[in-house]
Amino acid sequence: MSQYLNTLFFSHSQNKITMPLITKKNIPLIIIFISAILLRFSGITSRPIWYDESFSILFAEKGPSIILNGTLSEDQNASSAEEHPPLYYFILWAWFNVTNVSVVTARFLSILLSLMSFVIIYLITKYLFNSKTALFASLIFAILPFQIHFAQEIRMYAMLSLWLLLATFAFLKTKENTRWWVVFSISCTLAQYTHNLAAIYLIPLSLTPLFQKDWKTLRNLILAGLVSLTLYLPWLIHLPAQLSKINAHYWVKKPGIEKLFTLILFYLPHLPLPNSLLIIGLLLAMLITTLAFFQTYLSAKNKLPNTNYGLWLAYLAFFPPLLLWVISQFTSVYIERALLPSHAIFCIWLAWALTETKAPKIIQTFTLSLVVTCAAIGFWQHLTYKDFPYADYQAVNHSLQNQIQTGDVIIHSSKLSYLPAFYFDPTIQQGFILDPENSDVDTLAPATRQILGLTEYANIETATKNSNRVWLVIYQDSLNEYTSINAIHPHIEFMNSNFNRENIEEWGNLRLYLYIPHQP
Repeated sequence: MSQYLNTLFFSHSQNKITMPLITKKNIPLIIIFISAILLRFSGITSRPIWYDESFSILFAEKGPSIILNGTLSEDQNASSAEEHPPLYYFILWAWFNVTNVSVVTARFLSILLSLMSFVIIYLITKYLFNSKTALFASLIFAILPFQIHFAQEIRMYAMLSLWLLLATFAFLKTKENTRWWVVFSISCTLAQYTHNLAAIYLIPLSLTPLFQKDWKTLRNLILAGLVSLTLYLPWLIHLPAQLSKINAHYWVKKPGIEKLFTLILFYLPHLPLPNSLLIIGLLLAMLITTLAFFQTYLSAKNKLPNTNYGLWLAYLAFFPPLLLWVISQFTSVYIERALLPSHAIFCIWLAWALTETKAPKIIQTFTLSLVVTCAAIGFWQHLTYKDFPYADYQAVNHSLQNQIQTGDVIIHSSKLSYLPAFYFDPTIQQGFILDPENSDVDTLAPATRQILGLTEYANIETATKNSNRVWLVIYQDSLNEYTSINAIHPHIEFMNSNFNRENIEEWGNLRLYLYIPHQP
């Protein structure tokens, strides 16, 4: 891959890099690449983290042996801390050993992975079509907020996308050289070690030669797949236990038909959006997607060159979400972020629909302007959104440090606020109320809680027993869930019945309550 990186921007003489080859031909690509960098670095120091990101940092810094121990629980009836394979955590741990443990360095790794995907997007598109279409695909990939968001998030999805895009490129290149099957096998293996849902993309990709009736490629693909499965076997034997934990303790609800419509919102402006922009975002997304499908239809009708590639790209962009939706009717695992690789292919399909289907210039310009508008809306929301599950946990910790007294107890109503607060300052004595045992939100195993050194309470009664003053940290969203059914959150109800409310602080979506004992 480094060879392709070099050839994009540098000239060679006698196998040595001589000087940057900056010409009118590659200046647009360089500008787009720099734009991708700037967009991905925007706000990485100010954007809050949430539960999953803090877990990634705390878990990864413990090292490989503890990561495995925390992931592979021997008690199959217990909740699992992390239902995903360990490769991302291993690499994040290694990255921390090269840099240092911080939010910025962890996000830098995700950005680096996303920029590597940018290069592969360009290579795939140029291989299939030409430099012009590759520029369009790179531009769309660079600016769409779905890619930018997960290029910053401290999770494994940017890495998953990289391996699957590399597998796609290798699959195409096998037509020229069979040695690319080695790259294909290794990429598939790495993707599976990154996330169990890699199969959602790999299955449709692997069906390609069957649809094409390309039996030679199908035979080679089966062999490559067997190699990949063999390499994946050490984790594959644990997969049934992991899946059983997902069935018992996974928070994702069974998706409805609305997911097939909100998909294009994720693909273009991204979600969440404020109510004032939601309808606009949906209309723009529907119009862009409709225009692209219409151009795809016209291309197929008129039998234009490369139409098969365009149809194949649409298939890889939309069939994996459909497959994930169907599977989730039986085992609910529908999470849009696992579709990041399909979204990357969506960027290529959109570029093809604009440049390769003989769309009139005015349609190209109009559609691209809609894409840029969607990107602008979503990017602004990405930079400014600080609602649930985000909060300024550092500010909350600082406020507590300045006010707590001897004998005070700090209780988080949920692990969702506790873990980020614990990451930023583990010296503050604070704990959280455990989730109801064996519920669909009980996703933090006892062994992992012990590994991370967390403070936990079985219930609000135990947490406040023999306490002086009590600080309760709770999300406004959690309160609203009960308000919507004309009820009071049980933690608030207990505190109001047994203590006097002294003060309330608001930190975005987070509420910090101070309670004192009833006076005699």
